[in-house]
Amino acid sequence: MSRGRMGAAVLVAAPPERVFAVLTDWPRHHEWMLLTTARSSGPDRVEAFTGVGPLGFLDTMTITRWEPPGLVRVRHTGRLVRGEGVFRIRPYGGGSRVIWAEDLDLPLGAVGRLLWPLARPFADAMARLSLRRLARLVE
Repeated sequence: MSRGRMGAAVLVAAPPERVFAVLTDWPRHHEWMLLTTARSSGPDRVEAFTGVGPLGFLDTMTITRWEPPGLVRVRHTGRLVRGEGVFRIRPYGGGSRVIWAEDLDLPLGAVGRLLWPLARPFADAMARLSLRRLARLVE
């Protein structure tokens, strides 16, 4: 299986503790993450639905590292989305630098590998836009 990497970063005028608190408040994800609602589904599990109305997909995740206020790492375990994701929050000036990176198993075999170069810029742009929304929310 091939891997697809994507990610984004943003500077936030808020301390890491505040950013981490909002970023990991799963029910608030809809406030900043585009087209996504999320909820805790256990002590180390999160479920996120990305889509519009009934059209979309469920992304199930297991939290594999939890280091407040600087790191959350997840393993995507869903049918469509599989792989690893990480949010890193580092002090930067008087605020924070937030990095979101994903290392995903590409679905659909050769078709997925062929389409990823076209999909990646869109995925990166959606992540950048979501992080900018997070920054506005916590500032």
